[in-house]
Amino acid sequence: MILSTTHSFGSILTPNHSTRPHTPHLNAVSKLSQASLFSTSVTYKQKRLCECFDLYDELVPYGEAWSWQKAIVKEKKALIQRNQSCSDTLIILQHHPVYTLGTGSSEEYLNFEIIDSPYDVYRTERGGEVTYHGPGQLVMYPIINLRNHKMDLHWYLRALEEVVIRVLSSTFSIKASRLEGLTGVWVGDQKLAAIGIKVSQWIAYHGLALNVTTDLSPFQLIVPCGIRNRNVGSIKGILGEFTSPNRYGASDNNSTDDFQLIDVTHDALVREFSEVFQLELALMPISML
Repeated sequence: MILSTTHSFGSILTPNHSTRPHTPHLNAVSKLSQASLFSTSVTYKQKRLCECFDLYDELVPYGEAWSWQKAIVKEKKALIQRNQSCSDTLIILQHHPVYTLGTGSSEEYLNFEIIDSPYDVYRTERGGEVTYHGPGQLVMYPIINLRNHKMDLHWYLRALEEVVIRVLSSTFSIKASRLEGLTGVWVGDQKLAAIGIKVSQWIAYHGLALNVTTDLSPFQLIVPCGIRNRNVGSIKGILGEFTSPNRYGASDNNSTDDFQLIDVTHDALVREFSEVFQLELALMPISML
């Protein structure tokens, strides 16, 4: 069954969502370097504020996060209609296992009948074909007022790709690239990051998903992003050292390494997102969602 969500708003996450014992969230107020800015970035005299809801080490049901996005978009549209200032928002999280389809996605890219799907399936308003979200994948949902940046969808997509390319290069020395005619970030023929957005009245939402320590087997049940004859990869898979068994002679070493890799990747994503979009991230209480 393809699920949909309501516009309910105001749910507060509890520790039950967490993928591990709760630890304090990173203070996401970032100091941005002045060097090596994204070549098509807009240069600001003063960096703009971006509210950041950081749940990167928690598993959030897809429907709940989707409702948050739609409610925030509605609020921003109302502010714009009243000619009031409309800042940007960023939500960072992981999802419980789920398949999502774009507004025009074809079910021919599902290798199963929807009624027999192993996980929930959501048809959303974003662009693109089917993809998978699950634990070990960091998802960033920027809810961006493109009036404050560039009113250019191609620029925005390339900027999201640039965030991931910088993370892989600066933090892991992984050379990633774009492929002409395709959206996302690739290492060789492996797609590490998928991107799908929706823009309404120049407010962009949905966003990007980066496979960090993700179990990639659920991708085998779909044609990811409708692209055949190419693979899906993860940072953990590229960095073979993180898959070495008994690294410290303990039975749960892989879990320990996975948590560390998620932390490092998260910190890099926050830093590079702030730099590419020239934003100051202000950590917000989750209770405000």
